[in-house]
Amino acid sequence: MDVKLDPSQDDLPLLANTSHILVKHYVLDVDVNFESQDIEGTIVLFFESGNRFKERSRSTEESCQLESRGACKFRTPGPCHIPMTNARTFSSQMGYNDFAICGKGEKDTSDKDGNHDNREQASGISGSKYCRDTGNHGNEDFWLVLDCCDLSVLKVEEVDVAAVPGIETFTRSPKPTVVSEELRNQIVHELVTLPADRWREQLDYYALCSQAPGCGELLFATDTWSLQIRKTGAQTAADFPHAVRIWYKTTPKGKSVIWTSDQSGRPCVYTMGSPINNRALFPCQEPPVAMSTWQATVRAAASFVVLMSGENSAKPTQLREGYSSWHYYVTMPMPASTFTIAVGAWAEMKPQSCSPNDPAAERVFPASEATFRCAGPCGHMDYPCRFQDASATTQEIISCRIFAPECLTGICQETLLPLISPCLSAAHSILGTHPFSRLDVLIVPANFPSLGMASPHIIFLSQSTLTGGSHLCGTRLCHEIAHAWFGLAIGARDWTEEWLSEGFATHLEDVFWAEAQQLPPTEAQEQQELRACLRWRRLLDEVQNSAEEMQVLRPNKEKTGHVSESGASVVKYGLNPEKIFMQVHYLKGYFLLRFLAKRLGEETYFSFLRKFVHTFHGQLILSQDFLQMLLENIPEEKRLELSVENIFRDWLESSGIPKPLQRERQAGAECGLARQVSAEVKKWIRVNRRPRKRKRRENEEVFEKLLPDQLVLLLEQLLDQKTLHPRTLQNLQRTYCLEQQDAEVRHRWCELIVKHKYREAYRTVEKFLQEDQAMGIYLYGELMVSEDARQQQLARTCFELTKGKMDGASAKVVAEMLF
Repeated sequence: MDVKLDPSQDDLPLLANTSHILVKHYVLDVDVNFESQDIEGTIVLFFESGNRFKERSRSTEESCQLESRGACKFRTPGPCHIPMTNARTFSSQMGYNDFAICGKGEKDTSDKDGNHDNREQASGISGSKYCRDTGNHGNEDFWLVLDCCDLSVLKVEEVDVAAVPGIETFTRSPKPTVVSEELRNQIVHELVTLPADRWREQLDYYALCSQAPGCGELLFATDTWSLQIRKTGAQTAADFPHAVRIWYKTTPKGKSVIWTSDQSGRPCVYTMGSPINNRALFPCQEPPVAMSTWQATVRAAASFVVLMSGENSAKPTQLREGYSSWHYYVTMPMPASTFTIAVGAWAEMKPQSCSPNDPAAERVFPASEATFRCAGPCGHMDYPCRFQDASATTQEIISCRIFAPECLTGICQETLLPLISPCLSAAHSILGTHPFSRLDVLIVPANFPSLGMASPHIIFLSQSTLTGGSHLCGTRLCHEIAHAWFGLAIGARDWTEEWLSEGFATHLEDVFWAEAQQLPPTEAQEQQELRACLRWRRLLDEVQNSAEEMQVLRPNKEKTGHVSESGASVVKYGLNPEKIFMQVHYLKGYFLLRFLAKRLGEETYFSFLRKFVHTFHGQLILSQDFLQMLLENIPEEKRLELSVENIFRDWLESSGIPKPLQRERQAGAECGLARQVSAEVKKWIRVNRRPRKRKRRENEEVFEKLLPDQLVLLLEQLLDQKTLHPRTLQNLQRTYCLEQQDAEVRHRWCELIVKHKYREAYRTVEKFLQEDQAMGIYLYGELMVSEDARQQQLARTCFELTKGKMDGASAKVVAEMLF
């Protein structure tokens, strides 16, 4: 390839050779150790290859050799440490007010016959310089390449699945007399291809096979980004063992796993949706095409609760004194990057309107097709799909649980719990069938660097969403719920096309929230126009203060989805440290969908969206998949020269503000709620200009009560004023009780304090920096650029107090600002 790549700075390598062999199921069996801050145990990987993956001949240009053979030594059993990387791995999807999907949550668009050759499906662009050529090369052994980093790999062995009692059901002969590699691989093939209605039997046999004895240790080697495994004499993927067990241990500084304390001071650990996803949690195949199911047994001290991406609401099993075991599973194939785990001393709360029973725990799918919804066949690979379950299609509110540190249960009961059912019901009314059977919501520790993150069956919410009323909590919850459809059930085939997840969730959060509040159509429209006004201001700021190449929503253009011969690829700008702060894929994606909805008409657009969800759930898509289907549903008279090519040019493949959006904003009239804010701003400007002493109190301004979004807009417009006197700021705080408002409002209030050096309120800034770390990182920059000694000292003092518990990526960015 022509592009010079520097993986330590910009591009994230995905090295797994998914074109030759795919993981179909993971079985984890691990212990969570808080004293040593590691997760230790085994993971068994079940593979499928053979005729499903075409072996390719080697060419000099396309051989995926390691950058340096000297950097990778063959290992025999014993400790093996993967070097820590110097890469700055900040999440590309977690800004101060937005979500990061754990691993972006992509789903598979494999062929209906189960063919998963990802030459046309995997994410990223060709990354051949990063990995070993792993095809069939005559006398050379085949290499299995897995994505991983910051792991200590101890041993790798083949699993003797033929030793499992009753496994004869998966062999052609009832009592095989000779156990061979071919027989073991045949057993695995039969197991991974069981039909969906035998999902429970399949899970049981996966568990039994994962506990089978080993039948030979395998050679393995490591480098910064991958684990490579080979078996002497196995020259093709078809010959390679299809059940492999890896003994491994995470490292305390591994970037996928965050060890910290919760708000009650209790130790806890959770996984992050960082660019490296789960490769520092377990060896895996990261490219989105590597769709798999999983099950996990997690052991921890009995005082801890284990939450995980799983279909069942797991309950603890008592082991030895003081120790418990938790078991989760999924039957819906998803990328390993969507796997999420959180372990802590969480307290459970249950919304009254959520079913106390867990239908997923003992789910039995009806044998009769008469009970299935008659909406046509699904386009995804075979799994127990809720879209074909009649009872699931009418389920407005899925089973849910709420978890939080003990000290936050009160505010959760007051703010969060009343929102769960109406938000879930609103989402169902807009999009239909919930893709997942249940939901856990966890209030994560204060160092979580985002307001929220969605993963299968679990949502992380920041504590910053809980204060100041229900508005911020409700909109954020709606955003994360929207990711169940866009980002998880339907995902981007190319991770650089993040707008397919974040643009949709941003657009849908407004629609869900209006429905959840049961707003009249006119009021809902006014509030959505106000939020469009706020996002327009943010987008203008975004394009003025970010690199042009980072503003493109489809940066790979015609190379979208291209990979190397082995399946290796890179995520463009995946490690660029600036991307964590960027909102462009949220904002431009939102405005594009808003533009299309207006062109089509709201009712027609959302009717189309339900059709689109039913067509593509369980699959990966590219931008053109959505746009082509949409344009087919737009009447000719409404297209007005609208085409996929034009949308690519104007919205997805250019930096800056899209021309259609510029024209719309220039021609559009200010909405009523925004006009009201403008009137209030004028009052405050008059107040600020008046002399300190006034002769007559009848000249006092009367201020209107404002909605939270109106307050945000008010403060943003006041930030444009060169000078605001301390008495004006004091009056502003007293009028709106700003310190009791939600985190979005308080953030703008802190910006005003910093800009105008309002010393009497510096304590408010200190409190925000310590308690609202999901948003406060921006304030450090404001404090430092002011070049005011007292403000700079305030920033350094707050950082010293919080850096020990701060998210590592955020701490590094702040340290660079301060020092």
